Amino acid sequence: MSELLVAPWRVLRGRQLLSQYGHQLRSLGQRWLLVGGQTSLSLVQPQLQAAGIYPVQAVAVKECTENLRRTLGQRVTTERIDGVLACGGGKALDMGKLVAHDCDLPVVTIPTSGATCAAWTALSNIYSEMGAFQYDVPLRRCPIWLLLDYDLVQTAPQRTLVAGIGDALAKWYEASVSAGQSAETPVVMAVQQARVLRDILLQKATAALTAPGSDVWEQVVDATVLMAGLVGGLGGAPCRTVAAHAVHNGLTYWPATHRWLHGEKVAFGILVQLRLEEMQGYRLAGIARGQLLTLYKQIGLPCTLAELGLGDLPTDELRVLAERICQPASDIHRLPFPVTTAQVMQALGTTTQAWPPQTAPVG
Repeated sequence: MSELLVAPWRVLRGRQLLSQYGHQLRSLGQRWLLVGGQTSLSLVQPQLQAAGIYPVQAVAVKECTENLRRTLGQRVTTERIDGVLACGGGKALDMGKLVAHDCDLPVVTIPTSGATCAAWTALSNIYSEMGAFQYDVPLRRCPIWLLLDYDLVQTAPQRTLVAGIGDALAKWYEASVSAGQSAETPVVMAVQQARVLRDILLQKATAALTAPGSDVWEQVVDATVLMAGLVGGLGGAPCRTVAAHAVHNGLTYWPATHRWLHGEKVAFGILVQLRLEEMQGYRLAGIARGQLLTLYKQIGLPCTLAELGLGDLPTDELRVLAERICQPASDIHRLPFPVTTAQVMQALGTTTQAWPPQTAPVG
């Protein structure tokens, strides 16, 4: 038997949601722990108070770490917390979900950007104190509520939505290659949903970014926060993270990349994955990479290691990065073919290479 953690119990979309649903939120709990990014806390806390909700404690989150996990777990016990409100971007949302999971409490997510699908999913990613990816933690349930308030999301820099577009695009390129041949109905549903998600973003991303707050902008926010989360909920791990996310995880060990957002590094990882597919003779991968390069240049996603601040890596250090990406527990091994360190090194350095390739594949 398998269990599908498909979606939050309730998803609310609109504007000024806390003023409309604050009374219902109060019915879920009285003693709330509020976690979020510093900016997100300053946005959300006044709206909560206006709705008659006064969290017992508010905690600013920079990284979702094991140390903070333990600290917040202790506070939940000490303060007799009966629910968690998580607001902000991916790491803050992951921290709130994780604490609720550990303490068996309901969690309500309030994303303040369109940068990831973390507000939806039953998963949290653990990082080191220095921001290097460690591992993910499957959670026993999705958030009880997700409040997608477009007014809050619109306060975030446009760059965050660009990153969300990169992160959401990965769903198709990862799911289709790792799970595209599956006959399991939920996985088939997830892969097809990922294809629709890709099409929406390819067709509407540029228009959305030129018209913040418009209908097409809201549609793209829905895609990055809601549709991307649904793909992972239906299809599970093979439809969430494959080579593109493995590249992101490896890059987090290089401080030069920390100024880049999660989805921006994942977007670069898609290009690396497609190069690996090209080396295996997947002709359509080269065409897809060319299509993505055009979009990336239009909306400002990184296309090369140099853009990520790693253009001058010596060969030995590039090999260390490739080895990190290929470590035994890496999601890159969900690809339907074996991958070598040498191949990853080549792919990392040739993401903008013209199609068809001019050099022979590396074995």
